[in-house]
Amino acid sequence: MPLRRDMLLFLAASAVAGGTARAIASPLIAASQPDLRGAIDAVEYRAVPGGGDRKTRQLEQMIKQAAAENVPVFLPPGTYRVSNLTLPDNTRITGVPGASRIVYTGDGHLFAAENIRRIELSNLVIDGGNRWLGDYAGGLLQFTGVDEVMIDNCEIGGSRKHALQLERCGGRIERSRISGAAQSGLYAVDSANLSIVANTVSECGNGGVLVHRWKKAEDGTVVSGNRISNIRANDGGTGQNGNGINVFRADGVMVVNNHIADCAFTAIRANSSSNIQISSNQCRRSGETAIYVEFAFEGAVVSANMIDGAANGISIANFDEGGRLASVTGNIVRNLTPKGPYTHEVGFGIGIAAEADTLVSGNVIEGAPRWGLQIGWGAYLRNVVVSGNVVRKAPVGCAVSVAEGAGTAVITDNVFQETAEGAVLGFEWDRKVSGEMASGGSPYRQLTVERNRIS
Repeated sequence: MPLRRDMLLFLAASAVAGGTARAIASPLIAASQPDLRGAIDAVEYRAVPGGGDRKTRQLEQMIKQAAAENVPVFLPPGTYRVSNLTLPDNTRITGVPGASRIVYTGDGHLFAAENIRRIELSNLVIDGGNRWLGDYAGGLLQFTGVDEVMIDNCEIGGSRKHALQLERCGGRIERSRISGAAQSGLYAVDSANLSIVANTVSECGNGGVLVHRWKKAEDGTVVSGNRISNIRANDGGTGQNGNGINVFRADGVMVVNNHIADCAFTAIRANSSSNIQISSNQCRRSGETAIYVEFAFEGAVVSANMIDGAANGISIANFDEGGRLASVTGNIVRNLTPKGPYTHEVGFGIGIAAEADTLVSGNVIEGAPRWGLQIGWGAYLRNVVVSGNVVRKAPVGCAVSVAEGAGTAVITDNVFQETAEGAVLGFEWDRKVSGEMASGGSPYRQLTVERNRIS
């Protein structure tokens, strides 16, 4: 006959009191977490909640033995005050969600590991206490050259630098809550097919999730289903800080199905990142451009995103730096403002901007206080097709460059409503130089403008 739940709890309590927690704790834990069968319990090593160098040594000894035996470490509820732990290969540490707390005591770093195969952390609260980190430590948790970093259902907060820094790592960061980092919540550089999935990142000083590389190369990170909010730009700048998701020099990255709100600059910013997909994201109340694809990139898909509140909506920019080849389709952009966090040569209040080898189709733009669409900038225009878009409530529906050196654009089958200054107008840089062209009869050989409707 199965043991009743109250009898199991009694046996567990008796075992802990008698110093035999390992034998009894495992079946109880296994009922909800089968991977903990055979786990080493902290009580067995007298690494009970508390602090000090002795406790740190006991915990470190326990972690090393568990890794050698290929079993996880279980931390019962309580607060464990430790610092400067170097994790061995095959570390697995788990606890009781919200109750097993690891608190950093200062004097260097909390967890670190380098050039190993696998680390797993789950069901832990990890608190940096806003304490000083060593000059060598980039984050509260810092892992370098780890093939698989698996972090699941953890709370990580109070870091004086990055909350979690990964370099040359793969693995999966999921279902975790990261907050209160002075720099970014998660900084991943030179990753190898990393997945960042279903996390909550909030209240960070300079960034939410950063996917970077030292040199431009294939990266393959997937950033999906995360909630990112209240990202500041404490260190200032014109876009290097204050972004919810920032992808830099990392090719082949997917940024999909995220909910991003209240970032000082950009919800999603991709700089020099080719073959990037930015799709089905909610971007609300961005301080600058909601979605930015800029500098030396080739290949970007920006589709089915909802943008509500920003200085600019979507910008596909920097043809002068090699930025080209994009598809911008099926997005909704609304409620923009002409005010940005700095002075910009192009300006703010623009719905969607594109420059080179780009399709802009099937988008809806409403409430752009300057231009609904900006096609090219000065001489930086080549092979842009603008078709099947709806633009409402913008002084100029579509501003297309006709400056010397500007290339081909096709603007057809769009609908414009409440565009008081004009639906389709030619500009030389920021100066209007044409009359209305929406209905056809463009005086510029490089432009095809026809079958647009002004309603």
